[in-house]
Amino acid sequence: MKKYENLTITEDGQLMLKKAERDQIETVWERYQKQLPQCGYCEMGLSCRICNMGPCRVDPFGEGPQQGVCGADADIIVARNIGRMIAVGAAAHSDHGRDLVEVLAAVGENKAPGYSIKEPEKMKALAAEYGVECRDKDILQIAAGLARAMQEDYGTRKKELTLTKRAPEKRQEIWRKLGVMPRGIDRETSEMMHRTHMGVDNGWQSLLLHGIRNALSDGWGGSLIATEVSDILFGIPKPSMTSVNTGVLREKEVNILVHGHNPVVSEMILLACQDPDMTALAKSKGAEGIHLSGLCCTGNELLMRHGVPMAGNHLMTELIIATGAADMILADYQCIMPSLGTVAACYHTKMISTSDKARFPGMEHREFHPENAADLAGELVKEAVENFSRRGKVYIPVEPVPALGGFSVEAIVAALGGTPAPLLEALKEGKIRGAAGVVGCNNPKITHDQGHVSLVKKLIANDILVVDTGCAAVATAKAGFKVTEALQYAGPGLKEICGALQIPPVLHMGSCVDNVRILMLACALADALDTDISDLPMAGAAPEWYSEKAVSIGAYFVASGVYTVLGPMPPITGSMNVVKLLTEGLEDVIGATFAVEPDPEKAADLICRHIEKKRKTLGLKHRKE
Repeated sequence: MKKYENLTITEDGQLMLKKAERDQIETVWERYQKQLPQCGYCEMGLSCRICNMGPCRVDPFGEGPQQGVCGADADIIVARNIGRMIAVGAAAHSDHGRDLVEVLAAVGENKAPGYSIKEPEKMKALAAEYGVECRDKDILQIAAGLARAMQEDYGTRKKELTLTKRAPEKRQEIWRKLGVMPRGIDRETSEMMHRTHMGVDNGWQSLLLHGIRNALSDGWGGSLIATEVSDILFGIPKPSMTSVNTGVLREKEVNILVHGHNPVVSEMILLACQDPDMTALAKSKGAEGIHLSGLCCTGNELLMRHGVPMAGNHLMTELIIATGAADMILADYQCIMPSLGTVAACYHTKMISTSDKARFPGMEHREFHPENAADLAGELVKEAVENFSRRGKVYIPVEPVPALGGFSVEAIVAALGGTPAPLLEALKEGKIRGAAGVVGCNNPKITHDQGHVSLVKKLIANDILVVDTGCAAVATAKAGFKVTEALQYAGPGLKEICGALQIPPVLHMGSCVDNVRILMLACALADALDTDISDLPMAGAAPEWYSEKAVSIGAYFVASGVYTVLGPMPPITGSMNVVKLLTEGLEDVIGATFAVEPDPEKAADLICRHIEKKRKTLGLKHRKE
C-alpha cells in the first residue's frame, strides 16, 4: 500500500485507490498529476482574464511585462482575483441560505408538503431579532413573516445586516470605523463584481477592504441565516452516536447516498428511506433494508441532526462509487466533481442531480422544489431500491469507525449545565488553554486528511479544545478523535474537563456553512468576559482548503477577530503588498491576521503560541513555551 500512502493517510482510501486502479478508474489524484506543473502565474495570482484585451500576466521576476494591457499592476491584479474568489464563495453560501429561506416561506404559505417547523421557540426568538411581531399569530404566519424579513437582508439596501447585532459591540464598532459593516447580502457580492470590472476600483487596499465586507455578508448574513433556518426547519442538533468511513456502506442493503450541501433535499430523502412501504419493497427485491449515508456537507447536516453515518469527505466521493455498493447518489450543489457521472457509468450506480442551479455530465436531472420534494423523494428511493438487483461485485474494505456528532452551540451549553460558566472557569484555570476551529476541504495537493488529523492531534495534546466542521470534521472522526476514547491523546487538563462532561476532545459542529456556530460560541464567550472576539484565546485553521467558499470563510473569520492559519497558500504571492497586509497589516485595523503554514505540526505551534499570547493579555494563567 506504500504507493498510495502519499495520497491519503486513510486505510479505506488506500484500499479503494488500489481497487480504482484495478478497475481502471481515473480519480482526482491522477487528474492532478496530469496538470503538473501548474501555471506559476495563476498560483501567484498574477494572471488576469477579466476583460477581452487579455488574458494578461505580470512577470514576478521583473524581466517581462509589469502591467496588463489596461495598466493594472501586480497589486491590482492580485487584489482583483482574491476579491472575486471571496465574492464567489460568499455567493455560494448565501444562495444556500436563500434556498432555505424560500422553503421557510413556502412552509409559512402551507405550500411545502413534508416540511414543517421543528423548532418553533427558536423561530420566535429569531423573529424577535428581525422585529417580526409574534403575538396573536400562529406558527405558519410567524414563519412567513420571518422569511420576508430575512429576504430583506438579501435584497434591500440597509445600513447594517440584522444579525451583525449578535457580534460584541466592540467588534461592531471596528467594522463601522473601518467601513466594512455589511449592508446587504447580495449587495456586497454585486459590488465586488462591479469593483473588479476593468476601469472601476484600482486601489488594491480598497479592493481588499471590500473583500472583508463581502465576506462578512456571508458569515454574518447568508451562512448564519442558512444555519438558523436549517435548525428551525429540521431541528437543533443534539449529540448522538454515528459512524464514519467507507465501512458504513452495507453489502446486503440498498445504499443511498446524499452528496452536496443542501439539507432541503437530504431531509426528504431520509423520510422516504424510513417509509415502511419502501422497506417492504427493498425486502421483496432481496435486500435486507434501505441504508442512507452521507458525503460531504449534506451528509454532515444529517449526521448532526439524525446520526446518519458519513461515508466520506470530498476526495473520497469517486472511491465510494468504486465500491460497487452505491445504488444511488443524489447530488445537490457545491464540491461535487463533474467526474462522478463518468465513474458511476462503470458501475451500476444511479447518479441524480437535484438542484435547478447545478447540472452535471452523466447524471439524470430531477429537480427538487418545496411543493414536490416529498413525492419526488419517494419516487427516487423507489428507483434506488429497484436498482439494487443490478449490482455487481461489492467491495467494502473496512469496518466503520464510531463517532459522536451533533454539537450545536445549544448542545454545548446544555452539556455545560445550561451556562458557559464551566468552560470559562476551565479557561481561567488553564485546564483548557483555548479553542481552535478547524475547518475546510480536502485538496489533492496535500495528503488526504493528513493536514486535519496531524494538526488536531497536536492541538488537543496541548489542552486546546477543537471544534470542527465540513470535510475536516469527517477526517478527524475517521481518525477516531470523536469518541471519549480519544481523550488518551489529550493533554491532562483537556482530558479532565472532557472526561467529566463525557464528551470527546474534538466536537463536530456541522457542515461548512455551520462555521458560524463557531462564531456564535465565540460571541458567547466574549460577552461573558466582556471583551471582543479578537481578545479570546482562540484560533481558526483550514489545513487542506481548496474552494472559493473557504476563502470567504477565512476572510470572515479574520474579520471577526479570529487568527486563522491556512495550509495551502492563496494565490496572492505575486503582490507582497497584499501578502503583508493579510498576514501582518490587518492586526492593527481588525485585530487578527492570516498565517500560512503547510506543515500541520508547525501550524499547531503557531496556534499554541497565539493562544498563550492571548491568555497573557487577558491575565489568565500563562504557560511558557
